[in-house]
Amino acid sequence: MSESVLLIERAGEVATLTLNRPEQFNALSEALLEAMQAALDELAADAAVRVVVIAGAGKAFCAGHDLKEMRANHSHEYMRDLFRRCGRLMTTMTRMPQPVIARVHGIATAAGCQLVASCDLAVAADVARFAVSGINVGLFCSTPAVALSRNMGRKQALEMLLTGEFIDAAEAGRRGLVNRVVPLAELDVELRRLTLAITGKSAAAVTMGKQLFYRQLEMGTDAAYQLAAETMARNMMCDDAVTGIDTFMAGRRPVKREE
Repeated sequence: MSESVLLIERAGEVATLTLNRPEQFNALSEALLEAMQAALDELAADAAVRVVVIAGAGKAFCAGHDLKEMRANHSHEYMRDLFRRCGRLMTTMTRMPQPVIARVHGIATAAGCQLVASCDLAVAADVARFAVSGINVGLFCSTPAVALSRNMGRKQALEMLLTGEFIDAAEAGRRGLVNRVVPLAELDVELRRLTLAITGKSAAAVTMGKQLFYRQLEMGTDAAYQLAAETMARNMMCDDAVTGIDTFMAGRRPVKREE
């Protein structure tokens, strides 16, 4: 598609989705939400893809929802459908088998901050900044609050939601919103380092592990351990685990299994 709102690039086992509305700071329009949902659904079913990266074109990562589009469609039904579609997109990222990594090079505000929080991992440039700033215009960022409160401590998340104030990348790292913070010039190098660390591991183990991680978070301790035990048992039956353990016991370095 020419001038698409979403650019899709495949490089080996890594697929990169780039939000491509730079003049609008990559605001999540209806068209962009639809394109991202379709792309993620397709990638989730593609076993050749091991990691998905979410990036932004231009100066910003993502400035949230498209406010002009929202004001032009001011009805309760429209708003409810829009936010439900956005929520579906965010949960798709956590439920798909591949790890999803945010590449944050600029501001991530409101639903853009929610997008970072909804990715499994995030690598940020030191110049990136984060905020859930709806409160500044009389709108509590309720949907971003779901993802944000699952990434950092309650008081830290609620402070951001109640004040609308920005935090820098270093603070986002301290609060658990992002995993790694590096100079902008080193962002892609660090991102590649992280993707290689993941693609070098067993695909089966990564997929089962990600699914287990999110499911057990919503359970009580006993149920979580039961699910974890079953997952471990299934994982131990995989060829990757059998080969890896035998290699380790033999004192040799494990070799990545070719899919």
